[in-house]
Amino acid sequence: MTAQNEGGSAILTKSEPFAGSPAKEEDREDALSRDSQVPSVPLPGANASELTATIQQLQAENRMFYDRLLRKQAELENMRRRMQREKEEYFDQANAGLIRSLLPSFDAFERALKDRDQRVPDGFYQGMELIYSGLLQVLERAGLARIEVLGHTFNPRIHQAVETVQGEQWRDQDIVEELLPGFTFRQQLLRPSMVKVALAKRQNDPD
Repeated sequence: MTAQNEGGSAILTKSEPFAGSPAKEEDREDALSRDSQVPSVPLPGANASELTATIQQLQAENRMFYDRLLRKQAELENMRRRMQREKEEYFDQANAGLIRSLLPSFDAFERALKDRDQRVPDGFYQGMELIYSGLLQVLERAGLARIEVLGHTFNPRIHQAVETVQGEQWRDQDIVEELLPGFTFRQQLLRPSMVKVALAKRQNDPD
């Protein structure tokens, strides 16, 4: 508060602090800051049973996710094997169709080599034999196999009887002659063998 003395000059009294004092402003700000701060309360610690339950839950989830991962890996492996098997089957079918279409050419080769013309030089047939054997070796490495018939008994699953004969020198169902060779490709029948089969003579058959 201001007052005038007898001489008319203004003086400051001790009853009111000076409003513009920097020291007093800082004190007020510090007091407000101290009042606005809330003391932190520590969280209560979890007991042993809660920790055990949490660990068990995490272990169960870990086992669940691990089992799920194993199942997904098994499914992927089965899918990979199935796709590989289907791929191999597709190529086998395609190769089988191609080789089946080539069999008439091989039959022509064999007939030409079997029924030779005496007027044709032997060198020509020797060249044909080399070509034929070379092609046959390539196909055999790919999985082609010729069905053995001579000395075997007739099997309707791989043989086709186109002619029958009777004779005491043969047993019943013996294959006497191969008329057209048969082939398998990768253990699958490609073409049955055309054969001549012996039949046993019955007692009531006429001579």
